[in-house]
Parts: sequence; structure tokens; C-alpha cells
Amino acid sequence: APEGSLQTGADYAEPRTAQERALVAVWQSVLGLQTVGILDNFFDLGGDSIKAIQIVSRAFQAGYKLDMKDLFRYPIVATLAPHMHEVSRMADQGEVSGETALLPIQHWFFAQERERPQHFNQAVMLYRAEGFNEAVVRQVMDHLVKHHDALRTVFHQAPAGYTAWTRPVEEGTLYTLETVDYREQETYAEALEAKVTEIQSSMDLSAGPLVKLGWFRTAEGDHLLIAIHHLVVDGVSWRILFEDFSTGYEQASKGEPVRLPYKTDSFQAWARELSSYANRPEAASDEVYWKQLEQAKAEAAPLPKDFTYEGSLNADSEVLTVEWTEAETQQLLKQVHRAYNTEVNDLLLTALGTALYNWSGQERVLVNLEGHGREAILPEVDMTRTVGWFTSLYPVLLETGKEMTLAQRIKETKEGLRRIPHKGLTYGTWRYLSPASASDEAHTIAAEPEISFNYLGQVDQDLQNSGIALSPYSAGETEDAHSPLQYTLDLNAMISEGTLRLTIAYSRKQYRKETLERVAGLLQSALQEVITHCVAQEQPELTPSDVSFKGLTTRELEQIAKQAAHTGDLENVYALTPMQKGMLFYNLMDSQSGAYFEQASFDLRGHFNIAAFAASLDVLMQRHTVLRTNFYSGWQDEPLQVVYRNKR
Repeated sequence: APEGSLQTGADYAEPRTAQERALVAVWQSVLGLQTVGILDNFFDLGGDSIKAIQIVSRAFQAGYKLDMKDLFRYPIVATLAPHMHEVSRMADQGEVSGETALLPIQHWFFAQERERPQHFNQAVMLYRAEGFNEAVVRQVMDHLVKHHDALRTVFHQAPAGYTAWTRPVEEGTLYTLETVDYREQETYAEALEAKVTEIQSSMDLSAGPLVKLGWFRTAEGDHLLIAIHHLVVDGVSWRILFEDFSTGYEQASKGEPVRLPYKTDSFQAWARELSSYANRPEAASDEVYWKQLEQAKAEAAPLPKDFTYEGSLNADSEVLTVEWTEAETQQLLKQVHRAYNTEVNDLLLTALGTALYNWSGQERVLVNLEGHGREAILPEVDMTRTVGWFTSLYPVLLETGKEMTLAQRIKETKEGLRRIPHKGLTYGTWRYLSPASASDEAHTIAAEPEISFNYLGQVDQDLQNSGIALSPYSAGETEDAHSPLQYTLDLNAMISEGTLRLTIAYSRKQYRKETLERVAGLLQSALQEVITHCVAQEQPELTPSDVSFKGLTTRELEQIAKQAAHTGDLENVYALTPMQKGMLFYNLMDSQSGAYFEQASFDLRGHFNIAAFAASLDVLMQRHTVLRTNFYSGWQDEPLQVVYRNKR
């Protein structure tokens, strides 16, 4: 058996139960690891929120229901497995069609009143050295567009706005596939790029289909463009489609029938339930948070610019790319998170806030974040394997004070992100679906943040082992050149081929290239500094969102940890039960009293093995946190239970 996990340093322990065996297999496949033990931590192994969706999805295919919040709360196999339950409800596997409500992100898109809304796609160019088989590609695509109902949706413009209609399988064309043969030509890159952009710009929102393919045959292999209008697909959807396309292609190539995993609930069902949620009383509690943030947006200072110019278009856009080394990327994925129990996004945004401060001197910067939008706020609806445009778009305030240490910046960024209600999903429901939106209250919105940031995760892992790779050729212009630029700076980060790359799109009519090269350099060095700092941390440090007791500030928790340091390292902080408060009160009044002292005594026949007894006590201490608890009464006159990871 392996002596220990190479990823985390935790001792290897093999799975003992059916749930643990299933969970280990799922983690190995999603995280791309040979060995996972039951003591390994999901985040230490490179897990993130998008991989969490895949974990939940594949656990479901293995017959287990797993809540995403449990994966985040118990990120170790041994503690998570008991929270898995056998699947009791299966989503309807039949065809879905008919009118479909718009999601907030689709409302956002149509509110922009673009001149050519039909040209706003997401696309990928695949490559296969031995070429694609047309019959197999068509067979797989037929299954994909029939299975993932949202791909058959079209959008009609009416006087009151756009409406969505999910077409039945028999209504209209499912997708188009154009073939171009360049095998006899030596140079074809320019022609290929022109054809790709022609396909991209040929979508028809009302007639459909919104899925278009281009198959380009060349002497060194085949390139396959898959272009889908963004209204029906997002980043998580592509992972599902990659997995289904590569699996289906392999099955059909062998002459086997294409079998796709079970459907989860439909996009149509989610849209209906989310509209209903926006009108419930529990949705109103998030409004307070979003209204406060709108006030911050109104007070935000504009970014410095080289040239004063309004109305930049996509045609004015330039893109800079920042790269980190493979070693730095691996550290970011698998080593840094122990220091402060962070996720990749926490550290990327810390680096972004630091770089923006070093560039502009602004201590408070607003950034629009993109979330995957599949938060479990509707517990009965499972979206882990549903294709569609779910993205949540929401503003975040990054605060980077001049006097703050790097550790404080990381902690404050992490805590700020943890305070966001439902990971930002409810900003869109408040703005577009709530009763307030109908009365235009949510539409009197302050200016949008000038910066957008999106972390897409590891994008090429889902094509592994299929003989299919990403093509070196561009997928073409996914957006109309005459569309207005939405942001002053548009940042997108992703990991491909083991390397973290971040692109910064900006308008050449607002910035000189040298200015953005400086910003890119500041961002690169800020993240390197964050990685170096976190890797060097010997002991993990808790922040308020890590502990059970809610209400502590970062500074207060640091104070408690400091005072407790002579006893041991903090693991958690709890409130007291009413009975414990009474017992503690009487103990403080009379510390000599034995009123609440409990003991049991036993007679032992034979030899007493002290070493074995001590070892068993150690096991008990590790298993039961209450045996590692002390009581602390120095926080706002409120007593707290302090749990130690170990005692010195």
C-alpha cells in the first residue's frame, strides 16, 4: 500500500465502506489522480467549485446523492462519505420542450439591446490527428442535442421583450455541419479562419439551430469547430459536452450504441423554480446586502486611463496574456490552500486587488465576478449535469488597505467572498426576477463595475484519453466586432496544459499597450508573492468563515488564537449550549466546587497495559472534539468553546 499521499502529506488510508470506495473512485477520475486515500482533502488535491459540480454529478451516476455544501463543509473522504445517500429521486429522462422562462443572465444579455445579438457564441476547435469520422460525429451530435434539451432552444423578440422556446426534437434542424477539405492545400490558415468566423456569425436566434459545426480536413489531421450561441451554453456546460462527446465518439467508433449518463433536472425546470424562489420571503433577506453594494458602486472611483474615450467596440479590443510557470500552477492548485483554507479564486482576487492598488492607488475596487450559477438554493433541483447558460454575474468589493499585510489581504478577500449571499446567485434574481425588479427598483442600478473577472478552472482535463485535443487554430470571432465592450478591463483566467494563463482584454482607444503590460506585470508578481507566502506558512490559520461560531471578525479570531497558542492550535470555535453556560457560570462562582465533576472507576483483573491505555486515550481525543475543548470568556462577555487540533 502507498506510504502516504504525494499530494497532501496525509497518511494513506484505504476506503472501508461502499460510500468511501465510490467517493475515492470519483475523486480519482475528476481530479486526474492515481491514488486518493480517505484522509485526503479535496482542496489540497486541486479541487475547486467547478470540480465540485463534477464530483456531485459523478457520485450521482454512481448511485449516490451528495450535496455540494457538504463537500465544502467536509472536504475529506472519511468525513464526507457518511453524508452521501443512495439516490432516491431520478430526474425525468423524457424529452423537454415548450416555453422556457429566461434566467437572470439571459435578461442581462437582452437588456444590452445589441445590434447583432445573434453573434454572441461560445466555441471550441477540436483536433484529432487520425481524423474524424463524419458518420460518427453526426451520430454523437444527434444524441447530444436530443439529450441536452436547452441546445434546442430558440428566442423570439416580442414587444414586451424576448421569449424562449425549447423545440421538440422533431421541430426544425438539430444542428448544422459544414465540411471543408484542405488536404491538397499547403497554406489554408487564413481561409480556415475566415470560414470559422462566417459560421460563427450565421446564427439565427428565432429560427435556430443555435449549434453549428465546421469540419476542416487537413493533411496533418482534422479540426472540428463546435460553435454554440452563449444563450444556451456556459463554461460548466462545455465540460459536460466534452465528456459526452469524447465518450460518445469512442462508443460509436466501436460500433456500440451511444449511451450518455442520466439527465439531471432540466434547464426549463430550474428557470421555473428560480422565478418562483425570487418571490419567496427568504429571497428578500439578500436584498439588504445587494442594496448596500449598490451604494458602494455609486461611490466607486473610475479607473485611471491613458485616453478619454467612450463607446469602445470589440473591434477596438486588444488582448494581453499573463502566464505562470507549471510549478507555480501546481503550487496554486495543490499546496497553497492549507495556509488559510482558501480556494483558487480567493488567491487570484487577492493578487488582483493588490495589483490594482499598486497601479491605481485605489484601496477599494469593484469587480464583476462570474459564478457558475448552479448553487443549491433549491435543494430538490439537481443541475450538476444540465446544459444551459446558468452563469451568475455579481459585483464584489475588493479592499486592499495600504497598512494591510499580505496575510490580512488574503484573509479579508476570502471573508468578503464568503459573506456574499448564495455565492452571488441572488443578485440576478433580485435584479431581474423579484417583485422589486417589476417595479423598476432593482433597475435603478449604479454604473456597472469597470472590471470583470472570471476563473474557468482546468479546461482541457475533460478531453483526456479520447484521442481528441484542443486545436492550435482559433475558433474564430465568437462575438460581433461592432458590439460595445462591456468592461474597461475584462480578465479571464484558466488552466490548460498544466499552466495558469490570464488574458486581459482592453480598448486601444483607452490605453497604451505599455500601460497594460505594466498592470499585467504587477498581477504576475502579486500572485507569485501570494503563492510563495502561502507555501511558506508552517501552520494553517483559521478565518471566521472556517469556525462554527458566527460573528467573529478576523482580528478577534486572531486574538483568540494568539491567547490560545500556549495550549495548542485552534481547530474550531463553538457557542455554548444553555446548560453549558449555567455550568460555566457556577464554576466561575466557585472554582473549587465538584458539583459538575464526573468520574467513573473500574476494577481490572490482570496486567494493566499503560501504553495501550494511553494509545486508546489518544484515539478518543482525536475522535471526539469535545475532549479537546477549553472555555474562553474574553469575547464581548460571551463565553466560547475553543476546540484545539492538538494540545501542546
